[in-house]
Amino acid sequence: MADDSSKEELFQLLKRFGAYLTVKISNLAPFNYQTSRSIWALVGLVTAILFTWKILRTPTGHQRRQHKRRSATPGVSGAHPQSNTVISSSGAFSSSEDSRAQDVIDEFFQPVKPTLGQIVRQRLSDGRKVTCQLLGVILEESSPEELQTHATVKSSVLEVLLEITKFSDLYLMERILDDESEEKVLSALDNAGVFTSGGLVKDKVLFCSTENGRSSFVRQLEPDWHIDTNPDVIFQLARFIKYQLHISPNRPERVASNVFISTSLEQFFGCPDRN
Repeated sequence: MADDSSKEELFQLLKRFGAYLTVKISNLAPFNYQTSRSIWALVGLVTAILFTWKILRTPTGHQRRQHKRRSATPGVSGAHPQSNTVISSSGAFSSSEDSRAQDVIDEFFQPVKPTLGQIVRQRLSDGRKVTCQLLGVILEESSPEELQTHATVKSSVLEVLLEITKFSDLYLMERILDDESEEKVLSALDNAGVFTSGGLVKDKVLFCSTENGRSSFVRQLEPDWHIDTNPDVIFQLARFIKYQLHISPNRPERVASNVFISTSLEQFFGCPDRN
C-alpha cells in the first residue's frame, strides 16, 4: 500500500509538472526549431531532476515499517494529538513538496535577458534595408545651419547603430546647405568609428538640399524601415514604406498604423538616453 501511495504521489507530481510546463511553453514566442530543441533539452533535464529528487525523498522500508507500527500501536487518549501531528506534518510536507517542485520549474524557465542585437533585430522585424536621417537621430545637431559650424555624433546611439549595420543595409541621409557641412558630417562619423565596423561605408551617406530630396532618396531605395524627425516626411512616406520610426520628443499622435514613435533611436530599442 505504501508503494502504491508513493507511485500515486509521483504520478500527481508529474501531472502537475506537465500542466505547468505546457503553460510555460505556450507563452514562449517566437518559437522555432532551435528554441524547441533547447526547451525539450531543459524538459528532459528537469524531469530527470524531479525523478531523482522523488526517489531520494521516498522513505526506506525500515522507515515505512516504523510509521506503520506507530499508527497501529494502541494508545490512550493522550496519543491522539501525536497522531494528528503526524498527519498534519505529512500534509504540510505535501504542500512544501509542491512548492519546491514549482520552484525548480520556475528556476529553469526564468526569462533570459535578450542581447541588444536580438532586441534590434526583433524590433525591426528582420528588416533588411533601413534608411535614417542624421540630424536629431544620429547627430546632436538639429538643423542644417548648425552643421555649417560643427557636427557631433551622439555617443549613446553608436551601439545601436552598430547592431543595425550587422544585419541591415543601412543608409544615412541629410539635408545640408554647403559642401563644408558634408565634410564635417563625414568626418564626425569617421571619428566616431562608424565606418570601421564594416557595415557602413561613406557611399551610403547621402546628402541633398531639400526635405523633398530626402523623401525622394527613401522612395528610390525602398527600405523596410525609414527613421526621421520631420512629421511631413513621415506623413508623405507612410503610403510607400513598410515601417517608419518618427523620432520626436513631443510624442505626437501616430499618423498611420505602420508609423512608430519614440523620443530617440536608443529609447526605441530599450536603451536609456545618456546625453
